[in-house]
Amino acid sequence: MQAQTEPATHVVDQDKVTRYGWKALAGSAVGYAMDGFDLLILGFMLAAISAELMLTPSQAGSLVTWTLVGAVAGGIIFGSLSDYYGRVRVLTWTIVLFAVFTGLCAFAQGYWDLLVYRTIAGLGLGGEFGIGMALAAEAWPAKHRARVSSYVALGWQAGVLGAALLTPLLLPHIGWRGMFLVGIIPALVAWYIRNRLHEPEVFVRKAKEKGSLGRSFRLLVKDAATTKISIGIIILCGVQNFGYFGIMIWMPSYLSTELGFTLTKSAMWTSVTIVGMAIGIWVFGQLADRIGRKPSFIMFQAGAVVMVLYYSQLTDPSTMLWAGALMGLFVNGMLGGYGALISEAYPTEARATAQNVLFNIGRGIGGFGPVVIGALAMAYSFHVAIALLASIYVLAMLATIFLIPELKGVELK
Repeated sequence: MQAQTEPATHVVDQDKVTRYGWKALAGSAVGYAMDGFDLLILGFMLAAISAELMLTPSQAGSLVTWTLVGAVAGGIIFGSLSDYYGRVRVLTWTIVLFAVFTGLCAFAQGYWDLLVYRTIAGLGLGGEFGIGMALAAEAWPAKHRARVSSYVALGWQAGVLGAALLTPLLLPHIGWRGMFLVGIIPALVAWYIRNRLHEPEVFVRKAKEKGSLGRSFRLLVKDAATTKISIGIIILCGVQNFGYFGIMIWMPSYLSTELGFTLTKSAMWTSVTIVGMAIGIWVFGQLADRIGRKPSFIMFQAGAVVMVLYYSQLTDPSTMLWAGALMGLFVNGMLGGYGALISEAYPTEARATAQNVLFNIGRGIGGFGPVVIGALAMAYSFHVAIALLASIYVLAMLATIFLIPELKGVELK
């Protein structure tokens, strides 16, 4: 445990990425891979869980929603704790919480105990993104900050891709209970890596200024300018999560029921789309460090409007395959920029709180994506539901233009 509390001895200059920076990136990315793996295997397993536990469609959908509700609560709680007690220490707590309650999901006997386990595991998930992003941003130089944020975000895509590839292979043999046990493996890897990290230098330097527990929340709305940025970031994160979860949770079911895709073919579509998303995240990080945060967000938001509208008109499976990858590039590529944007907009004593609170409020809004898409699909059609998603990216463009400042290259405060 000494490695978690000893003062940092490295100094991050304007250009060089240190060995510690790479280790911080690895610990953050693996933890975020754990998040992605967990949420997507849940989507693939809903039918099997429903059949064994005799769940209604609304109960099955609520397992996803309450996992995300737990993530919002966990983000708020653990983000503030990490600004007070330290990034590495609190990240370890979130891993343990997630691992224990994900393991308990494998032994659920009915809807209510599974719902409780999923919600508490969600608390652990909620701390991952923001604290990991803050840790990586504080360990890398300013000129590479958008890149490292995109690399952490790629951890999610790696986890989702792993779930898409492994679930069709393992689920028929080990069942949904076995899959929950498999989900603990990334958590153990993340715990191992993080247990060998110390706190970032900028956190150690600012530790004496952290004030009282809970002060970090007030810093998110300390004045009109900061409040405006916070509102803008919530809108951006809400739109991104709403579109992502709305599409990714329902698409496998739609491809199966409407187009006759087998589980393997649905997994192929998901895998190709995820690859497109991963490319988008990587490209976003490169662009944002070169041309700035705002132009990159606006470019990707406009691309999302066009591709979502185009995709909503498709019925040919082959076209849907490559178009899904291109849609994913724009719809989820923006995930590569939130970590840098939020890290630069808030001081060290509130950075992890800002990352977790703002992103997880957006994630909570996104949790209603599957519900809204499902309701629109039932009332009209899946194509209409997807087409209506395009309008939310117009809202994100307006928020970027009027509420978000350009922060490219600023040093962390």
